[in-house]
Amino acid sequence: MTTPFPFTAVVGQDDLRLALLLNAVSPAVGGVLVRGEKGTAKSTAVRALSVLLPAVDVVAGCRFSCDPAAPDPACPDGPHNPPGAFESRPARMVELPVGASEDRLVGALDIERALAEGVKAFEPGLLADAHRGILYVDEVNLLHDHLVDLLLDAAAMGASYVEREGVSVRHAAKFLLVGTMNPEEGELRPQLLDRFGLTVEVAASREPDQRVEVVRRRLAYDDDPAGFATRWAGEEAAVRQRIVAARALLPSVRLGDGALRQIAATCAAFEVDGMRADIVMARTATALAAWAGRTEVLAEDVRQAALLALPHRRRRNPFDAPGLDEDKLDQTLEEFSGEDERDDDPDPDGPGGGGGRPAPDDGDPQGGDTGARPEAGEDGEPQASGGSGEQAPTRAAEPFRTKMLTVPGIGTGAAGRRSRARTEHGRTTGARRPRGALTKLHLAATVQAAAPYQRARGRSGPGLVVRRDDLRQATREGREGNLVLFLVDASGSMAARQRMSAVKGAVLSLLLDAYQRRDKVGLVTFRGAAADVALPPTSSVDAAAARLEALPTGGRTPLAAGLLKAHDVLRVERLRDPARRALVVVVTDGRATGGPEPVALAGRAARLFAADGVASVVVDCESGPVRLGLAGQLAGELGGTAVTLDELRADSIAGLVKDAQSRSRRAA
Repeated sequence: MTTPFPFTAVVGQDDLRLALLLNAVSPAVGGVLVRGEKGTAKSTAVRALSVLLPAVDVVAGCRFSCDPAAPDPACPDGPHNPPGAFESRPARMVELPVGASEDRLVGALDIERALAEGVKAFEPGLLADAHRGILYVDEVNLLHDHLVDLLLDAAAMGASYVEREGVSVRHAAKFLLVGTMNPEEGELRPQLLDRFGLTVEVAASREPDQRVEVVRRRLAYDDDPAGFATRWAGEEAAVRQRIVAARALLPSVRLGDGALRQIAATCAAFEVDGMRADIVMARTATALAAWAGRTEVLAEDVRQAALLALPHRRRRNPFDAPGLDEDKLDQTLEEFSGEDERDDDPDPDGPGGGGGRPAPDDGDPQGGDTGARPEAGEDGEPQASGGSGEQAPTRAAEPFRTKMLTVPGIGTGAAGRRSRARTEHGRTTGARRPRGALTKLHLAATVQAAAPYQRARGRSGPGLVVRRDDLRQATREGREGNLVLFLVDASGSMAARQRMSAVKGAVLSLLLDAYQRRDKVGLVTFRGAAADVALPPTSSVDAAAARLEALPTGGRTPLAAGLLKAHDVLRVERLRDPARRALVVVVTDGRATGGPEPVALAGRAARLFAADGVASVVVDCESGPVRLGLAGQLAGELGGTAVTLDELRADSIAGLVKDAQSRSRRAA
């Protein structure tokens, strides 16, 4: 077994280590989500924590780690009353791979034996292994939706249920959930995000001395893991003893009315949803006091608890940066300071300080309108003064709920919420012979396959004689996530401030829709003489929104170059992920002015998409009383559809339907 890197040897990352230790003291805090760039010791610290946890007593021979003092009455290996022999073992840390199957997570029930023999043959999964330990999910933001749903159910109920056509198994599953993620690869679903009690942001130090120490310790560990761990054994033992002492002290910690009022006022001031934040803050503040060896919660505990428990809960949409305004936090705590607090109020710059983000309304130096109008370029397109042909980025209009855009046909891509697909979850559409292990039994088809052979198989009683060849796998239809590739015209003809603001608002709305539907997104822009991949395909809509906000405009319109660049991006992505279908969203007024024979070349480039069968939508940005209809022509050559900016709004579509219904009623 590999010797883990010592927890106390991790350099810096004070917030990360504190959040993990608080959960070790009080698992009721609810786990930790660690957000940060790669190479910042996220996984190292989590794996090191398991060594510090106290050993657990389990019923001997129980595969579900039942506590001998209070065994689970519904344990599949039970009953354990009266409890027999027990054993003490280290707390487990179980890792959930991103690509794990449902059966690997919750366990597998042998349907064939259940039908033919009437027995529950159950093989426990990772949730059973993690009971009373740590469940660690690296890159938790990339976890498939159906696994997220199972995690949510287990975290909410403290139990795991496995059901196959009326045959069910239940077992306890209480664990410390720890997840790590790189925000550049995409965000978490809000439901799972809220299940993490605490969150911390980690980043590599910019201090040369600290970076040198990180490298020195890592090299020493790699050369001799056992010897390095021995050198830190004293510090590890001291932390382990402190965890045990804090756990023993925890029931004696007093959470006074003053601290409770500060917690409630803070959650209200930052407008977090629901009451879970209040409960998590209370448990965290209590654990902080126990960790400090105190029996009373102070204002400094409440402040630190807020910095750990609230940043991921105050986000109103996926484009809001996590973090708290610490000035506002200090003002709220001071205003609602309780009478039962001690006089030694904490320094606002004390523990937990210095990590806040600026308030979200700090202003944007590029956001104001100077009132200057761009001059006309040589092809009649607006240009910025100063001769560069480039205008400062404009702010996006407010996002809105968009019309549903889908890829035609039925795919087989990763689970999501956009286009129709054959998936493991969804409505049953038919049956087939199983290829490999049977996971979703189609009971009616199985009975129908077995029925003609009952006499030949010697059936004499009421039971059905079922053989392996009779089993039928249910085929299901659900939704998949797609690659939504945005091709945005940033040329001079789109550069009018009001128009570009509307365009950015529309693309931002589509990005928000892509986030909710679990899509990958990419961004290609074209202006001047060429096209650029502003953002390669990624799961991070935050990154796409940031690139969109900083998008410069001006110059000619190389539409063909943009289409060819997008075609190249899709070709590469098909090699990486053949099952993920693409939807190209072209945002343009349809003009083509860049390069030789720009209109003819753009037409030939568009027909490449039609030949490949790529689904496409053209968002027509042409405005004014006289319209040329060029975007509609482009949509025809792409083999796609065209919508205007107004038609993109879901509420405008609903409004058209309501108007039509009203006219029908009046006519009747």
